[in-house]
Amino acid sequence: MKAFQIKYHAHPREHAVSDIPPPVPGPGQVLVDVYAAGLNFFDVLQAQNLYQHKPPLPFTLGVEFAGRIAASSPIPPGCRFKRGDRVIGRGLGAYAEQNVALPANLLPLPESMSYEQGAAFYVAYPTSYEAIVGRGRARAGEWVLIHAAAGGVGVAAVQIAKGLGCRVIGTASTEKKRAVARAAGCDYVLDYTLPGWQDEVKRLTGQRGVDIVYDPVGLLVPSLKVVAWNARLLVVGFAGGTIEKVPANLVLLKNVEVLGVRGGETSVRDPKRYAKTIEACFDMVAGGKVTPVLHERVYEGLEELTEGLVDLETRKVFGKAVVRIRKADGTPARL
Repeated sequence: MKAFQIKYHAHPREHAVSDIPPPVPGPGQVLVDVYAAGLNFFDVLQAQNLYQHKPPLPFTLGVEFAGRIAASSPIPPGCRFKRGDRVIGRGLGAYAEQNVALPANLLPLPESMSYEQGAAFYVAYPTSYEAIVGRGRARAGEWVLIHAAAGGVGVAAVQIAKGLGCRVIGTASTEKKRAVARAAGCDYVLDYTLPGWQDEVKRLTGQRGVDIVYDPVGLLVPSLKVVAWNARLLVVGFAGGTIEKVPANLVLLKNVEVLGVRGGETSVRDPKRYAKTIEACFDMVAGGKVTPVLHERVYEGLEELTEGLVDLETRKVFGKAVVRIRKADGTPARL
């Protein structure tokens, strides 16, 4: 089968699609035909051995996928899935025509969602929900500042915060991205690359400041200038490439909490909490409060994966970047 295998640690652009044997399900696992896979910034890091999780070489990159339980898959005792069921899942090996997974790491793909939308859901929405609700304890009426509001996790955070009744200020670096952030539901959208954006946040909040900062970029220090008393700063990632050193005196002056968010790690360390998070996200989908927003281009076939990851790394992507591996009828996306 085709797979994007990492045989040595290097940037994804130095790797190519490989032909490798299909994975063999282990005890309790099922085999999934992968139709689409979500692109994540940490994939770029993991290929270079720069991410926290360091699988042994060689390994197939990618952790987020949507597809069907394969016709040849074993069905473990007590498994809630049957062959042919549409599923979304999380697990290493997503950038391939097939992947194996424990049923506990799979969820039914709602009929209202395409495979591409399903591949955009499993990382962004639970991560953003855990951030905004679980760690941030957001309440209706609070002000939430969401950086990179047009990115995959940013759009999810905007939709979730608005679904809770919060007032949302989004930031994005280009007018095209700001348009995406507005469409996602932001009440106001600012360009954080321009001087004076902090003054505008203060003006919008009546000089009070924001209650929550959602930061997947690395803008905690400048954001400390616009927070209210008892604010919560959510550290989601460092897509800007810089890991900041937060001045403790600024944290002290506003009685601020700085909270780390690792949605994937929560699924391992506290699976019951994560299951409730997933359930809450699906409830928001059913209620029409959230809908995965895809990047304007769906990357066709694993051959375009590297281009997609580079676009993601260089912040050319808005919404969620997805690679289509099979068409809806099951045929290869790219022959």
